Amino acid sequence: MTDSIPPDPTAVPDPVTGVDPKVANGQCDQDHHHQQQQQPNTESEGEGLKMDQEMKITDSLEDGGLLESSMRLKPHEAQSYRKKALWVSWFSIAITMVLAIVAFTVSIMRHSASAFGFAFDATLDVLSSVIVLWRYSNAAAVHSAHREYIACVILGVVFILSSLCIMGKAIHDLATKLLPEVDAFLFSVSIISGLVCLILCVIKFMLGKILTSRALITDAFNSLVGAIMGFSILISAEVFRHEPKVWYLDGTIGILIGLVILAYGIKLLVDMVPRVRQTRNYERFE
Repeated sequence: MTDSIPPDPTAVPDPVTGVDPKVANGQCDQDHHHQQQQQPNTESEGEGLKMDQEMKITDSLEDGGLLESSMRLKPHEAQSYRKKALWVSWFSIAITMVLAIVAFTVSIMRHSASAFGFAFDATLDVLSSVIVLWRYSNAAAVHSAHREYIACVILGVVFILSSLCIMGKAIHDLATKLLPEVDAFLFSVSIISGLVCLILCVIKFMLGKILTSRALITDAFNSLVGAIMGFSILISAEVFRHEPKVWYLDGTIGILIGLVILAYGIKLLVDMVPRVRQTRNYERFE
């Protein structure tokens, strides 16, 4: 009989025969896949935390009566952009006042609902620029959230009243089947008005983003509406000249634009009235 030899406890197991290669590779693949999954999850969680922190900082600033621009801009930068906003507002008032007078004249002479809508929107642009002037008239209130929200509430009320007038005139023209008169003067007015309002829109929007000003962005939106209405005069007149049966296009555009202004005005009031109440205790910047 042959005696059995006990296994040597110090012996190193054979790496080839001791472990199943498939199991080892599978375990390594699972660990590698798990690490790959954890990495994007960690990055997404980091981005989410960063966004949450920025939102909390913004909310705490607004609750404290300051806009987000107070963290982004240095004092001399904020005052520089405030002066630019004032200059743009004065320029906008002068230009849009002239456009409003011309557009009112065109709407009466050519029976154009779009021209009347543009004239009213130009008048609204004048009022909104005046509100922006009041908003930035005080150098110490450049970051005041309370002053910002009051300006937006006033803009909301003006928007709603203007939209009702624009839609009322357009509905009246549709009901009486008022046909627009088309000529070169109407074309020139619509093109000049549209281009000027579009340029003003871009400048105001850029300043509004830098100063984190909802009032300036709202003023830019109003200039954008003016540009659309200016070009709509050209479009509706051109369509009417080739297809007289589509006489209602002019009034329809006026109603649609009035509805857009009405919706924006209501949204401003819904968003800003509660914020005015929240920041009413922070009037030290006034």
